[in-house]
Amino acid sequence: MENSYDSYKSTAGTSVLSTVMRKVYGRMFFALVVTALTALYVASSPALLATILGSRGIFFGLIIAELAVVFVVSGMLHKLSSTTAVLLFYLYAILNGVVFSSIFVVYELGSIAYTFFITAGVFGAMTVYGLVTKNDMTKFGSYCMMALFGLIIATVVNIFVASSTLDWIISFVGVALFIGLTAWDTQKIKNAAYEVEPSQMGKLATIGALSLYLDFINLFLYLLRFFGRSND
Repeated sequence: MENSYDSYKSTAGTSVLSTVMRKVYGRMFFALVVTALTALYVASSPALLATILGSRGIFFGLIIAELAVVFVVSGMLHKLSSTTAVLLFYLYAILNGVVFSSIFVVYELGSIAYTFFITAGVFGAMTVYGLVTKNDMTKFGSYCMMALFGLIIATVVNIFVASSTLDWIISFVGVALFIGLTAWDTQKIKNAAYEVEPSQMGKLATIGALSLYLDFINLFLYLLRFFGRSND
């Protein structure tokens, strides 16, 4: 009887995990599409592009708006309805698209597409690893978060130092870091899915999609430094 109950519990958990992960990847994929289409639209409009990139106030205002949306979704998720959380997530994807429109000015379209497919392959492999590995990645994730703070500090310092060597080091560390974070975030989502209440599945899917979306975007941007070909 106990074995039968354990079997039922395991089957139910697997079903919930499958449902959550479908929603996570679906929302993440849609957000990436929204970001890409927004970036292409802005990049195809010289007037719009000049307005955004030509004004520091507008550009930094967009970045502040992005940070605000991420803070609201991450920090106030329990207070938001599932629908509101999803809409805020897609708003963030649109804002990201506006900010990232500049990469179509800096890099050739072919190299952007090439880097995107490389990113998709690496991301896919690591998120699958995060799902199937039996190793507990909690400690590894803690180290990754510490490294992330170090990376942010180094990036800020390099804005003033403008060292090409440090820039390459930051790029290498950034790629390695977000490869690791992809696996860790996936495992976190998987573990949370086994514990989540049915009424909270939608919110878990949204915060999970946001985490993996951020991993994908950052991995793409760091890889673009290696594979992107300048338009100049």
